[in-house]
Amino acid sequence: MRNERHDERLSDEELELLLQYLSRFANHDLDLFALIQVGDPEYPAYVSISRTPEAGVDPSAYRRP
Repeated sequence: MRNERHDERLSDEELELLLQYLSRFANHDLDLFALIQVGDPEYPAYVSISRTPEAGVDPSAYRRP
């Protein structure tokens, strides 16, 4: 793996730090995804992101001003 700014190879220490940061980032994102997916057991919430509304949803409810 190379440092593009200085056009040199990453040292073992730098590579280890990068892998640690990536691991922490991935774990954080996975934790957030689990929270969004599960939500509060008494009041669950389900989130979907799409360019088209789910079946049975009135598209006019989501028109932008």
